[in-house]
Amino acid sequence: MQQKVAVIGLGYIGLPTAAILASNGVEVVGVDVNDRHVDAVNRGEVPFVEPDLGIHVAGAVSKGLLSAQKETPKADVYLIAVPTPFKEGYEADLSYIDAATDGIIPQLEGGELVILESTSPPGATEHIGRRILEARPELNLSAEPDAKTIDVAHCPERVLPGRVMIELVENDRIVGGLTAHAAERAKELYAIFCTADILLTDATTAEMAKLTENSFRDVNIAFANELSIISERLGIDVFELIELANRHPRVNILQPGPGVGGHCIAVDPWFIVSSAQDQARLIRTAREVNDAKPQYVLSQVLRAAEGVESPTVAVLGLAFKPDIDDMRESPALDIASLIGGALPAGNILAVEPNVAELPPKLAELANVTLTPLEDAVSKADVVALLVDHREFKVMDTAALDGKAVIDTRGTWR
Repeated sequence: MQQKVAVIGLGYIGLPTAAILASNGVEVVGVDVNDRHVDAVNRGEVPFVEPDLGIHVAGAVSKGLLSAQKETPKADVYLIAVPTPFKEGYEADLSYIDAATDGIIPQLEGGELVILESTSPPGATEHIGRRILEARPELNLSAEPDAKTIDVAHCPERVLPGRVMIELVENDRIVGGLTAHAAERAKELYAIFCTADILLTDATTAEMAKLTENSFRDVNIAFANELSIISERLGIDVFELIELANRHPRVNILQPGPGVGGHCIAVDPWFIVSSAQDQARLIRTAREVNDAKPQYVLSQVLRAAEGVESPTVAVLGLAFKPDIDDMRESPALDIASLIGGALPAGNILAVEPNVAELPPKLAELANVTLTPLEDAVSKADVVALLVDHREFKVMDTAALDGKAVIDTRGTWR
């Protein structure tokens, strides 16, 4: 029997997942509170930058397999892909998950599968199950399914922005169910499009696996970022240092940068910290090192601008990684904002090739303007490269002659 899938949240993960399912013949309804996203999908368009996604969306919409709306419909499968930010004190904010669940609850009749894809702290999937049963006590989460059983599972996304449509298909998936039956049902859904291994476990382990993956990367990035600060103090080129150290057969140090951004690595480790405050000492320290890097880059810019009465600073890149428009938790965006605030008499020229207008955080600063690359570099006293977009990699570095340059990515070595 053909399943109808409702994907709650049409953002950077929800829309690609909806599109890949629909491209494989599944009827999918996307649900989002954002009129812009709903309207774009119904026109067969994509409201953000992600390679190859537009082809899938346009094709699925034209075939009548993908549509979008603001209200949660009746469906056989509900897939929740909404934000999970943290609140003050780094506790996870589950309000978006709760709102998505509350929209699903009135539609349930028994027999449905609810999957949480949002990266979440341990226990979030169980939280969804309890919330459903509290509102609908006639339903159950039984390990021995009957007509009133609701299956609940967690399948964290594991994709890289800029490669989402490839990695949705090719990356292994972890599926954790509140019951073994729920995990098996979720596996069947992902097997429609995933060609890699789909590994089954319990829901809490699946939640912790995603947090562990991103915390591992965060700790390693923090090591590189700390090395960059030490190296500057000692007069060492950190990029040469890492290149030399990595010639050891068992050493693979990552590259430093201006900080850590995105919806995963900059957030997920805090979920582990908040779940085990006394034990997660290394993970906490890594987060603190990476969170402090934007302030360090600001200090480099201010030193470079000393003695210039009204300095012009070109800030190259605002996204959290190369060649996308995603600015969630972006350290580059934070640095641009910090520079604008610290140099009120300065002229901050922000260069971001993937957007048409400044994000609100910068638009409110009178001394920050979105500027084409060539203009920004030619006018700048100080050039700070924060994101290694392809446009910056191929530019003629002769244009940097006579300017103070802060290359946080080692792009122009």
